[in-house]
Amino acid sequence: MSVIAPDEKAEFVAILHRHRLDEADFLLQEAGTSDVVDEVYPLQGHVTIIRKSTLKERGYRIGHGTAWTIEFEKDLARGSFG
Repeated sequence: MSVIAPDEKAEFVAILHRHRLDEADFLLQEAGTSDVVDEVYPLQGHVTIIRKSTLKERGYRIGHGTAWTIEFEKDLARGSFG
């Protein structure tokens, strides 16, 4: 089960376009996702984003209450992905 919501994926792609980067150069790998979702156990996980051309990668918490796309864009601006 994917924790990344369609609107978050769309925002990720929009960020890449804003920075004039090719979506095909980035790989999203989700891990640690849970199928249990309720008030006690919100949907959470982890995504590793890898830039294929530089082999630079960063990890982010994903799921309810996270803002991983904002953190990703900050990292892009800082040059974390080369």
